[in-house]
Parts: sequence; C-alpha cells; structure tokens
Amino acid sequence: MANMTETISARLELAFSPERLEVINESHLHAGHQPGMDGSGESHLRIRIISRAFEGMTRLARHRAVSDLLKPELDAGLHALAIEPAAPGEPVRW
Repeated sequence: MANMTETISARLELAFSPERLEVINESHLHAGHQPGMDGSGESHLRIRIISRAFEGMTRLARHRAVSDLLKPELDAGLHALAIEPAAPGEPVRW
C-alpha cells in the first residue's frame, strides 16, 4: 500500500501534469506541537508544484485547487499542508 506522500504525488501528477513536483514530509519538524505528535508519520507535508494548469489563476485559486483535490487526505488525518504552486516561468524560492 502506498504511503500518503506517494498517494498525494500520484494524485497531483494526474490532476495537474506538473513540470516539477516535490512532496516533502516535514512531520519531524512538528514533533511536540500538539499532544500525540511525535514527528513520525505523515502529518505535515509541503507541496512544491509548477504546472501550466496554474496559468492565469490567482494564488488563492491555486491553493484551493490543490486543497480541494487533496480533501480526502486532509479528512483522513493529514494535519497540515503547505502549498507552493507556480506556473512555468514564474519565480520560485526553491
């Protein structure tokens, strides 16, 4: 069975056909922030994605598109999702 990072990567690939995609597990950075969060597992993920699908979309619309796609994972226990979307040619800090 695929882990959440792999599942999310596959869903993003299918939906957005990105030129560049990174799904980074940052759960270890959040150990102790809440009861039961020991830094293991996949509770906090960062998505860095460059896709033509984001051309002409506002930043908020891009975030909503990704969040809406990943609602099942959020409902299933993904605690936090940092989204860094861009269209090709736009400057990114990563």
